[in-house]
Amino acid sequence: MKLLLVGSTGLVGSHVLRMALADPRISAVTAPGRRAPDAHPKLRAPLVDFDNLPADADWWRADAVICTLGTTIRKAGSQAAFRRVDYDYPLAVARLAKRHGTPAYALNSAIGASAGSRIFYNRVKGELERDLAAVGFESLTHVRPGVIGGKRREFRLGERMLVAGLTAFGFLLPRRWRVNPADRIAAALIESAVNPKPGVRAIESAAMVK
Repeated sequence: MKLLLVGSTGLVGSHVLRMALADPRISAVTAPGRRAPDAHPKLRAPLVDFDNLPADADWWRADAVICTLGTTIRKAGSQAAFRRVDYDYPLAVARLAKRHGTPAYALNSAIGASAGSRIFYNRVKGELERDLAAVGFESLTHVRPGVIGGKRREFRLGERMLVAGLTAFGFLLPRRWRVNPADRIAAALIESAVNPKPGVRAIESAAMVK
């Protein structure tokens, strides 16, 4: 199968890329982005501007899309900039891929995603889930991790402390609030792309605990 991956340089996306390139079920990976990953015989990595995506590129036609695009409000600088990365870009990718005939889409969303949430982060994630459903994919999967475990390129002190605490005392918590390792999230996304289920479904954080 041919996979289109957006967000391949982030924590979860880099795991998806590594696992997809090693997966014999996946014959080719296209990973458009602002910077190119290391070369690989199965990989095509066009450089793109997500504010001005090439609508007629032939690589929009794939067997499935995995989207791991995302940022934080602190890194983005404002709620508007955060929304552009976490809502506008994933939805634009979805619409272009669907227009070119791609039948399946798997999104790295978040626990608590709800269009009616009072929490801005959760509300944006929920609005994206809602509007992706209207695009009309044959298969749409929302993967909803909680706290993500793994080594990021950038240092996030608060997140590291939270992961350390949840790792140490996670056995005392309900499964849905335990750490979700990045490779578990990536595996769920890949399985959703390789073996797409008809309709819209969600994979919750409890299913991705080590």
